[in-house]
Amino acid sequence: MDEELLELQRQFEFAQQAKSSIRLSERNVVELVQKLQQLQIIDFDLLHTVSGKEYITPEQLRLEIEAEIRRLGRVSLIDLADTTGVDLYHVEKQAQYIVSNDSSLMLINGEIIMTSYWDTVAEDVNERLQECSQIALAEIAAQFQVGSELIVTVLEPRLGTLVKGRLEGGQLYTPAYVARVNGMVRGAARGITVPMNLSALWGLLQSLLQEMEGASGVTVGGSFFQSLFNGLVKDAQILGSLRAGVHWTPIVFASAQKECVDSFFSQNSFISYEALHKLGIQQPIQFLQSRFHEGIPLATTFVHPSMIEMLDAAAEDAIEHGSWTDSLSVLPASFLPQDASAILSLCPSVQKALKSNNALLLGDLYVFSNGFVKDLFDRLEKEMETLTLSVPDLHPAKDVKFGNESSSDLAESTETGSESGFSKQVLEKGSKKKKGKSLGNTKMVAAESLPDNQESVSTKSKKNQRKGKATSSSQISDSKSGSRKDVEKIKEDDFTEFSKERLIQKILTLVPDFEDQDDPETVLEPLANHLRPMLLSSWKEKRKVALTGNAQKMKQLLDTLQRKLDESSSNMQLYEKALDLFEDDQSASVLLHRHLLRTAATSMVDMLLHHLDMHNKMKLGIEVAEFQNLEAVSLSSRERIAIAKSFPGPLSVKAIAVVEALEGKRVETFMNTLKDIAEESGLILKKLDKKLDRTLLHSYRKDLTSQVSAETDPVSLLPKVVSLLYIQVFGRALQAPGRAISVAISRLKDKLDDSAYKILMDYQSATVTRLALMSAATGDEEDCTSDRILSKKELLETSMPALKGLVLRTS
Repeated sequence: MDEELLELQRQFEFAQQAKSSIRLSERNVVELVQKLQQLQIIDFDLLHTVSGKEYITPEQLRLEIEAEIRRLGRVSLIDLADTTGVDLYHVEKQAQYIVSNDSSLMLINGEIIMTSYWDTVAEDVNERLQECSQIALAEIAAQFQVGSELIVTVLEPRLGTLVKGRLEGGQLYTPAYVARVNGMVRGAARGITVPMNLSALWGLLQSLLQEMEGASGVTVGGSFFQSLFNGLVKDAQILGSLRAGVHWTPIVFASAQKECVDSFFSQNSFISYEALHKLGIQQPIQFLQSRFHEGIPLATTFVHPSMIEMLDAAAEDAIEHGSWTDSLSVLPASFLPQDASAILSLCPSVQKALKSNNALLLGDLYVFSNGFVKDLFDRLEKEMETLTLSVPDLHPAKDVKFGNESSSDLAESTETGSESGFSKQVLEKGSKKKKGKSLGNTKMVAAESLPDNQESVSTKSKKNQRKGKATSSSQISDSKSGSRKDVEKIKEDDFTEFSKERLIQKILTLVPDFEDQDDPETVLEPLANHLRPMLLSSWKEKRKVALTGNAQKMKQLLDTLQRKLDESSSNMQLYEKALDLFEDDQSASVLLHRHLLRTAATSMVDMLLHHLDMHNKMKLGIEVAEFQNLEAVSLSSRERIAIAKSFPGPLSVKAIAVVEALEGKRVETFMNTLKDIAEESGLILKKLDKKLDRTLLHSYRKDLTSQVSAETDPVSLLPKVVSLLYIQVFGRALQAPGRAISVAISRLKDKLDDSAYKILMDYQSATVTRLALMSAATGDEEDCTSDRILSKKELLETSMPALKGLVLRTS
């Protein structure tokens, strides 16, 4: 065998020393290899090296890679490419093949690592850990130039074997260090006696560790403390409850909580949720229900059924004795209204009484016996009846003047003569023709004022119907709208007698016991809200009955008012025509206008306001005492304004306007306002036609003639004679005050002969002189004024026949 080997060596050496007869270039060799591969003489793969001067088979490459891995334990693919001289692509391909066939190898981040390498790493880490007691994974990863996740994956299977330590929160700890920290956590947890957030506790422990270990110590994460704490809780080394992972309640505190709650609830039969919140119980209802199964949860309080029995007994006693009770006064002071209301809803006697209508629950807190409420309603109803259905008249009898006033003033004596006799006679005759028109309108107004009556229009003839169609229809529509406004105005909230505040005061007066409450209005307000609709309903029923009884009276009153308005307005228009004669004399015109407004116009307004006031009260169902004599009602300015303001809506505005027009300077303005209020009231203000004008003037002349014939007072005779002369001369009915008589006489100068005019002037001069002496008289015996007055009176009496002769002889 040795000889054969030696022979082969000699042959190999001879071959090496032999010189080739043919030399091939590198290009020829490459082409030769390619040809051999084409001829399949070389039937295996060949890989080029990076230099291009060598070939290597894949099997040889794998063998070289495996040898390098076994030698180093951890090798980079880039380093393998440099070592083998083969392209990185082929190295990666063969490396994947090697790793896939060998479970002890892993290819990570371009490196092939053996399992034995990690064992070596684990041993190194363990040696360092034992020296430092703790080490961060980030530090290990930086040292071995791998990722932290990879380090965790490698070290976890080797903990307790190759690595004697504990991995927690990215840190490695030795068992001794873990035991030390575990003891700190256990001691701190056992020292806690009140609920605490564990995050704050971990912060304190971290600070303590840093103080103990100095600057070289590694910061311990809260998760490490939490892990140790959870283990202690699991092993029952510390007792308590953990909520949401961080809220720790020690068992000593929980026991104290339960004892406190049990003690309070057993003594008081209730406990508020606020008290449990102060004790640190965040879900009081669930806590209480778990401990007291018979308890009842309310809005803010948890109560024992005995509390319901107590309130039920108090309410039952109040219902049986016809009284009332306040649930809050029976329950403890800490109870809120919503709690009391909820307990009342659970009281059996209260619910039974409510269903049988023996009790009322008002304001959710107050239980009233039905008998108590009914008795109070009856007393209030009686009080309200005296206040609303028997309202006294706005115009006391002592303030009303009947009949004609004294004739001290020439104007008043003239008015007495002009209005007392002729107007009624003429209009009673003339109004018969138009009676159907005026009565028809007043019937409509009366019908509109009653809600249950039907509308009716009465007319006498087609002529009157056509003549009054436009006016009547407009008045009827205004009357309807006015009546509706009146009805709408009387609403619950507008009636002061039934206002909530007034009602509360009435209840306090009738039941003084309510004043003993700390805040009576809290009890009285729901009671008043309950009684007010009942009182209003009762008042409306009585008012409806009163309206039905007043219907005929209202119709008669409107008929009377229309008739009197026809008389007064016709007279006013007749007197107004005489004022045109003095338009050229401004001072005299103003004087005559004012006189007419303060006499005839004032009397007419007083009559109109008084009748409308009575009608308005009857329409409201108020009983009004009727005047025995409605012919001559005299009101003061204050009374006129008071009545005008008492009317509803637009009627009040127009009534105030007509009252203010009495203080004006023009009769035309007054007549316009009078027309407005008449239209708003549903009345007709007739215009004076020629026929009625002649009739009135003739009657006025006839009446004045009879008055002049019978007149014995020298002073009163002059204005009547002047008025009669104006009828004879101008055909106008003049109403002139004493201050305007001289101006009126001067207008007659061109219409009378000189002798007649002289008689008038002399008589007027003597009258003025006598009145001046009478006003200047002192009443002393030595005063000679009385003799002069007597002489003037005698002079006037002797001149009276001549003065009367101026008008009587021509009449």
